[in-house]
Amino acid sequence: MSLNTACCARCAVPLTTGPSVNTLCGQCLVQPPPYHRVIAPWRYDELMAHMIHCWKYGRQLHLTALLAQLWRQHASIPCGIDLLVPVPLHWLRRWSRGFNQSDLLARTLHTTCPELRHARLTSWLARRMRWTASQSGMSARQRTRNTHRAFTVSGPCDNLRVAIVDDVLTTGATASALAEALAEAGAEHIEVWCLARTPAHAT
Repeated sequence: MSLNTACCARCAVPLTTGPSVNTLCGQCLVQPPPYHRVIAPWRYDELMAHMIHCWKYGRQLHLTALLAQLWRQHASIPCGIDLLVPVPLHWLRRWSRGFNQSDLLARTLHTTCPELRHARLTSWLARRMRWTASQSGMSARQRTRNTHRAFTVSGPCDNLRVAIVDDVLTTGATASALAEALAEAGAEHIEVWCLARTPAHAT
């Protein structure tokens, strides 16, 4: 597996330059996303993809602890996060799969990271209001249309520092849609925490 050390300081997309704490990709310079930064310590390479596929689709839930450990070992976890929000699944997909992998990851991080001892985890605050098609194979533009206004936030987030938890960040369309909903609810600072980041995708 490959660490995602040379990446954009905001969206964590892998870069061809050397590691830097301040380098931004062209997309973030032109059109910054609605979240402040992404923590994605691993690149979505073949081995990481295999592990996540076994976990997510093969129902090998024992991998949750290992994946959380891999995230903790190489992530710079900020203090002061108030709220962890796992990316919600539509109820039909949750029923079909039997679990929400983002919720499993968020719960494991919440119980194993000392930096999060004062943070709250909520699986009810954000809801996916409409069914969205599987985004595998979609372009960035298609993913954005697919997730537009897909989420609603059912409570206030006034002045809160929020971490969205997901498994993989691809184009950022899902994270952006949820971040926009959280910002509308009053969130002050929004981060995205995920296991791995894919390379830049075509629009």
